[in-house]
Parts: sequence; structure tokens; C-alpha cells
Amino acid sequence: MDRPPALAADRVREFVIAGHGDLEKVRQMLSDEPGLINAAWDWGGGDFETALGGAAHTGSREIARYLLAQGAHLTIYAAAMLGELDAVRAMLAVQPEAHKYPGAHGIPLLVHAQQGGESAAQVVAFLETLS
Repeated sequence: MDRPPALAADRVREFVIAGHGDLEKVRQMLSDEPGLINAAWDWGGGDFETALGGAAHTGSREIARYLLAQGAHLTIYAAAMLGELDAVRAMLAVQPEAHKYPGAHGIPLLVHAQQGGESAAQVVAFLETLS
């Protein structure tokens, strides 16, 4: 199967950083290079992060929703921040201990939910029962 060349590492890093809070840059970069949608950057030591992961731990709801609409893979961390309680419960049904596993930069799932503010309050309450 013919594949395009690997994505440039500096572009992946730039896209992941943009995912933390720069929606316009995310849109532009994804328009220029759709392959960035699920690209991950390794900050070192296996600390992998995608643009969606960055949006999830910074509470950047609009960016997260945009990335998901463009085909980003939903993670439990993004679901928690977005207040998607049914999705979080479904993921935990498959992997019951996942609430104990940190996301990018070692950030706990509960913190991702807290970043979602009021719209994620039900997820926060649910996760607190698991601690």
C-alpha cells in the first residue's frame, strides 16, 4: 500500500501545542494537513499527547468538539472533560481501572473532568465515587 511520507515532527508538535487553546491555528493546520488529526507528540519518556489530549486537559471544549467532528479518536479524557458521562461509563465498563490511569503529562482523569467546568459536573461526581 502506498503511503504518504511521515508527518514532519515539528508540525506534529506545533499542532499538539495549538490544541491546547488556539482553535484558528488548529483549523488552519488541519486544513493544510488532514493527517495531523490523530498525530501524537512524545514530550519525552513516552508522554504522548495529541491535539485532542491537549484540549482535554486544558478545558478547551470548542477545540475538542471541532477535532472530534473532524475525526479525532475519542478518548476517556476528552469524554470526561466534555461531560459525556455515558461515554465515560461505557469506557470504564470495558476497562474498569482506566480511571486510575493518567493522561498526558500524568494528569489524572478526574482533573480532565474538572477542566470541563459545570457541563462536566456529573462526570466529576461519578469519578469521585470511584476514588
